[in-house]
Amino acid sequence: MADVFRFRTAGADDRDAFLDMSREFYASDAVLHDVDPAFHEKAFAELLRSGTYLTCYIFTCGNQTAGYALLSKMFSREFGGMVVWIEEAYVRPAFQGRGVGGTFFRWLRENVPAAAYRLEVEPSNVRARRLYARLGFSELPYVQMVIRGEGGASRLCGKNATFL
Repeated sequence: MADVFRFRTAGADDRDAFLDMSREFYASDAVLHDVDPAFHEKAFAELLRSGTYLTCYIFTCGNQTAGYALLSKMFSREFGGMVVWIEEAYVRPAFQGRGVGGTFFRWLRENVPAAAYRLEVEPSNVRARRLYARLGFSELPYVQMVIRGEGGASRLCGKNATFL
């Protein structure tokens, strides 16, 4: 029998699970660098404050937490409407390869309408890139650039933090 995955909006009771998974995600090879530890708490506080531009979905399989996705929303002239930016999509190792990622992205398109869905993926994350391509995502020919504002980190943390 196939696994049944469910997706729900994170609530206050999900704090510990979210923080654990967020730390797991940022300690993985799926990201360029870790983030300031305070940012995990800051993100959770913001997603509880308002769903206007930040939403978190918790992935479950039975009574187990399988992962999460953190989404930002913005209006894009390039796409002519609301764009959902998948900031983070994390599946715990015990659930990887069991269909939760593909199931979530199909659920997302059915339940969170948008003009476009965007995400970032590390070039070395071949498994994720194959999944995203199978789901219809295509690479954009952009180079992303960043400069920190007053409220951002003064430095990046972790293994590949060679900029800023």
